Amino acid sequence: MRTIHKGNPPQEFLTWIRNHPHGVYSDLDKTSEGREVRRAIRCAAIVEQHCLCAYCCTRIDGSTSHNEHIAAQSMAPNHTVDFTNIVASCNSRNQCGDAHGNQMLPLTPLDPACETELRFFISGAVQGMTTNATETIRVLNLNGRSPCGVRKSMVDALIYGAGESPTGLSLLDDDLLGILANELKQVDVDGCLLPYAPILSNIIHQLLTA
Repeated sequence: MRTIHKGNPPQEFLTWIRNHPHGVYSDLDKTSEGREVRRAIRCAAIVEQHCLCAYCCTRIDGSTSHNEHIAAQSMAPNHTVDFTNIVASCNSRNQCGDAHGNQMLPLTPLDPACETELRFFISGAVQGMTTNATETIRVLNLNGRSPCGVRKSMVDALIYGAGESPTGLSLLDDDLLGILANELKQVDVDGCLLPYAPILSNIIHQLLTA
């Protein structure tokens, strides 16, 4: 995960809330206007997440993601139209938003601790450093075969891309790792981060502090 700093809701959402003071999120699907508002919410969330899924950090866009309530609508009915409770999640089956469902999420991407309480490995696996982190991994199914495989492939492509072996990786110069870590923090011309950049940064940080 990467910490998400929620900004202002899109104007379309604010206008809808003003015109529907007793409205709930599910009402948005009842009209074409409401569905446009849902798309505006998703676009705004994607922009502030730099085009990464709020949970697994894969690349997303408007067609490969959905609006995800961090506190499930059934658990927090008074916060269904609270923009600070909505992020963009990928559409992966049995993972992230699809796996979350109505379960409680003890560690969220709104909490800066999400960057330190999840430890990622070159193998693609992730370990929770606290009870909350471990439960969050379970709820979002972040240690399933599919997400682990994807993360390992990304690590192999970027860190071993220059021909370095897993054994050689630990011997890379700290300056080179530092340069790579800084590059992973940079957004492209569209404001997007590299897919899985926060996870790769997590791994590099461990190598630099080992």
